[in-house]
Amino acid sequence: MTRPCLVIPRLLRGTRHLLATARDYQTRPRWTVIAEQETRDLWIGGRGPVLVFGFSILLSAMTYLAATNQAMNFLEQREAVNLTVQVGLAVGVLLTVVVSADAISGERERGTFEALLLTPVSRRAIVVGKLAAASTMWLACLVVTLPYLWVLGRGVAGAGQAALLALTVGTLVAVGLGGIGMLFSGWTNSNKTSLACGLLMLLVLFAPTQLPALPRTGFGQVLTRINPIGSALHYISQILVSRRAWTSDLSYLAAPVVVALVVIAVLIAAGPRLVRLTAGLR
Repeated sequence: MTRPCLVIPRLLRGTRHLLATARDYQTRPRWTVIAEQETRDLWIGGRGPVLVFGFSILLSAMTYLAATNQAMNFLEQREAVNLTVQVGLAVGVLLTVVVSADAISGERERGTFEALLLTPVSRRAIVVGKLAAASTMWLACLVVTLPYLWVLGRGVAGAGQAALLALTVGTLVAVGLGGIGMLFSGWTNSNKTSLACGLLMLLVLFAPTQLPALPRTGFGQVLTRINPIGSALHYISQILVSRRAWTSDLSYLAAPVVVALVVIAVLIAAGPRLVRLTAGLR
């Protein structure tokens, strides 16, 4: 039998925690509270560290091959830095979409969504908070990429510029496509379906970027400009490899900016319909 002298202090600590949480809800924007909790779940005991560790192994292997393999050793430093930024952006966006596609449908399958819906937070705040938490996956991948950029970019003064490019352009792409992944998650009850839709979207967007001659043709240039991933990678390459000014090809950032703004607006507008125990926009 538990002694009262041990139970009472626990109850007092629990009461103080509830009061502090209530004050948190009153003084802070609601979406930041959700973002903090979701980020904690992702990185403390979640799959975030495992995914980032796998990404670091991939980046280490690529850097080692670029430095030692004769088939890849012909790359100039600027091209190696550009390749590292592109790999970091591609994998970071992929992991962000995976996390965001699991944000709603995954909780439905695990049976943990009802508890979140009972909290005194609006449905729009839940959506924005979950998207912010999923975006931390991209930021973590960016942090892991920085040492590799510094090693490969020594002597060409390209590491700092590459890091700033990755932060600005990559964040736009990660937020936009991560938001689309969350739309898939809200529209489906099956986590497998939302993940499949997110991966298919990335496959469709990444495939044109593997055609080197495509941007040089008229139709290919239009296709590159309307593709948020293709236009972002092209803009980064023009600055890092061709040494153009940041303002020379700003029109290529139109697609990432428009996608990010439109997706955020749709998530906020459709938040009450997306955040339900069952999928659907009825």
